[in-house]
Amino acid sequence: MAGHKIYKMSFSNVYPHYLVKAERKNRTKEEVDEIIRWLTGYSQEELKAQIDKEVNFEEFFDQAPAMNPARREVKGVICGVRVEEIEEPLMQEIRYMDKMIDELAKGKKMEKILR
Repeated sequence: MAGHKIYKMSFSNVYPHYLVKAERKNRTKEEVDEIIRWLTGYSQEELKAQIDKEVNFEEFFDQAPAMNPARREVKGVICGVRVEEIEEPLMQEIRYMDKMIDELAKGKKMEKILR
């Protein structure tokens, strides 16, 4: 996995940006956390621990208890790239999460986001 800066970026530094993006559109921290838990298999306590430990994105996804197989159903464009066409596995996982948070901020219903 050569080098994207985001891989070594602390998840806990990006997490507040997910919250702000969602809360600006009257969505909640609980909904953001539910998406992340659905995607990664972390419990709420485990998610909080990862945030508190300030793990980077690579560690965050490497340590995820159970990536949801339904995440492959996440389709669409994020940052100008179709998520289903991203070849680098870690980048694709990050973009799945970005896309789902984006859908939340755009007002999509949770049952649609959580495929």
